[in-house]
Amino acid sequence: MSIIKLKNISKYYGKNNSKVTALNNINLEVQEGDMIAIMGPSGCGKSTLLNILGCIDLPDEGEYILEEQLISKSNFNKLSKIRNSKVSFIFQNFALLKNFNVIDNVMLPLKFRKVSNNEKKQIATKCMDKLGILEIKNKKASNLSGGQQQRVAIARALAQDSKIILADEPTGALDQTNGTNIIEILQKLNLDGKTVIIVTHDMNIANKCKKIIYMKDGVFV
Repeated sequence: MSIIKLKNISKYYGKNNSKVTALNNINLEVQEGDMIAIMGPSGCGKSTLLNILGCIDLPDEGEYILEEQLISKSNFNKLSKIRNSKVSFIFQNFALLKNFNVIDNVMLPLKFRKVSNNEKKQIATKCMDKLGILEIKNKKASNLSGGQQQRVAIARALAQDSKIILADEPTGALDQTNGTNIIEILQKLNLDGKTVIIVTHDMNIANKCKKIIYMKDGVFV
């Protein structure tokens, strides 16, 4: 079953003589349960594509259909609601609140959900336990290693309980051992039914995915 459909998606930056084409007539269909790597040189449009998939940005042309819902015509208030329920992001720089402890970072996606504080803590605790970081739940994010911070970021994505996980160079700030551990975690989440899309420069990571898409100059090659 298709969970994502992109039809003739284009994205531009700048105007007139300064206009740059970031994405050029992209078509993509992602099946539920896919694990996809998106590869290509810097500036080829990978992050722009991920931002559109994650409802952080909108295309200038074309249609984005997410779970049979047309997203590309949504306003930004609607996009924020979609981000909070349907798509989880994992960033290269972890994007944690450094002065918050681990459990508060993991609970962040639940802030605007209509659930009690006790339920939020239960959900966060379950996710931290799954990632093996329950023992550091009261540590500040600023006091964690890179590998621990990325696990916290993944636990936060799990707490959101969306079907789709988007990862932008999730191992780029990690050493090889921690990077391998993070990819193994993402593989397990995929086996649990999550659809995972990873932007990466690392062929070792890409080879662990079910599909690899190459990009160059805003198109698939």
